[in-house]
Amino acid sequence: MNVLFSGYHNPHYPTITEYIERAISFCGYKLYTFDDRCHIIPGRIRKKIQFLEHFDNKIINFRFVNKMVKLMPAIIIVSGGHRISSESILKARTLNIKTCLWTIDAPINFKPIINNAKYYDFIYCQGTEAIKILQQNKITNAKWLPMACDPQIHKPVFLNEEEKKKYSFDIAFVGSYYKNRQELFESLTEYNFGIWGPGWHVVSKDSPLKKCIKGYAIKPEIYNKIYSSSKIVIVCHYQNKEILCYQASPKVFEAMACKAFVLVDNQLDVFRIFKDNFHCVKFENVNQLIEKINYYLKHEDERRQIAENAYEEVINNHTYVHRIKKLFNDILENIT
Repeated sequence: MNVLFSGYHNPHYPTITEYIERAISFCGYKLYTFDDRCHIIPGRIRKKIQFLEHFDNKIINFRFVNKMVKLMPAIIIVSGGHRISSESILKARTLNIKTCLWTIDAPINFKPIINNAKYYDFIYCQGTEAIKILQQNKITNAKWLPMACDPQIHKPVFLNEEEKKKYSFDIAFVGSYYKNRQELFESLTEYNFGIWGPGWHVVSKDSPLKKCIKGYAIKPEIYNKIYSSSKIVIVCHYQNKEILCYQASPKVFEAMACKAFVLVDNQLDVFRIFKDNFHCVKFENVNQLIEKINYYLKHEDERRQIAENAYEEVINNHTYVHRIKKLFNDILENIT
């Protein structure tokens, strides 16, 4: 079966797009890919002139439809869903091509997805908040399909002494800068704490948190080293009082696949998948986070056992191959 997968290909390192594509191929499907952020107009210009943003998106969809018509896949999977237009999806349906949307990321800019989702044959969502939003807009066929890990990429690694000095910390965090994360982490600056991720350059030089920031954009082989060697990995999800966000970050699965001990905020979807105090440990506020950091830094055996439980769980049940098999089993059940 031929499959056309549309997603964003980061030119610097693999992301969930490549993990999903590898899983599709592993499951025996003939894979074709489309980069839905292959813009011809620089973003700094598109942001200033709405007409050019619209024009550029038209070009992306023109290329998408041309590729679709040329290949005539049995199924099209669109990840994200912001840039592929309803006209493109309707064109696929006139050609008897089944269409599948897999929403990703927090629903910060969800209006294009709401407008287009009703035209897809199948809808899957990384987070249950997206299902709730779609239901509120009378789109009722969405199903939950969270992110996962890729054991070929996310795995425990050995560090030499020089690498341990660089990447091994009592507490580690890998992820983008958000205000809620800075506010939380400012209470942890007295610990041996390392932070890596895009956007943390905004932290002012006089902030005590500045000394904890060790790097910005890093590749998976680096955060594998961080996860594999640090005693505690914190996962703190995006939060905004005006925007629902229940989804489990890919970082949860990726850290667990490296046998990391994960302390994670009380994120709804995480604890629909994993058991508190068995696969990971939940915190609900900064005081509870500090209390649990202090406890688990002193209880290595408990920490290691929870990390081992989590590793077994993600490798056996939460890889991208598991997700793709579920997705295609569901699709094929409904079209045969």
